[in-house]
Amino acid sequence: MSGTQPTAASPAPSGTPPWLLAVGLLSLSAGVAWLLLGGGDPFVYSETVAELAVSPEQFAGRTLRVEGALTEGSVRFRDEPCEWRFSLEEDGHVVPVEFHECIVPDTFRDHMGITVVVQGELQPGGTFLASEVIPRCPSRYEMDERAGRGESMPHASPIREAPPPPES
Repeated sequence: MSGTQPTAASPAPSGTPPWLLAVGLLSLSAGVAWLLLGGGDPFVYSETVAELAVSPEQFAGRTLRVEGALTEGSVRFRDEPCEWRFSLEEDGHVVPVEFHECIVPDTFRDHMGITVVVQGELQPGGTFLASEVIPRCPSRYEMDERAGRGESMPHASPIREAPPPPES
């Protein structure tokens, strides 16, 4: 035999420490639980106004996200009870929306030509009851294009005048 033989046994490579496996499994379990129980509905259908208007019965009783253009002049706010009403449109289809909260995002503005995503449920009468309102902000390219035409951005003007500060 030509060659050298190892004189001492080298230690066997050790696998992943058990505590590291436990931490990884616990993290994975927590992530799955959050998605299924506490992180909102991960299985929300996303539709357009046109898809919703064509076959509303298909979406009865489901939580949906619906995207459409905010109809010019449709935004109405009421103090008692506190709610917003507006319409979304696409390809000649219009869906009325009710949002029973007092506060909407700053970029939710009428007469700005914005796209809005609402999440909620379609009611039997055809009105969409929103639990969330998400105005889509224009991209940098769209903002530059609008500015070139002299338009202002949705966040540039308040919906209603703020009360004057108290005099000291």
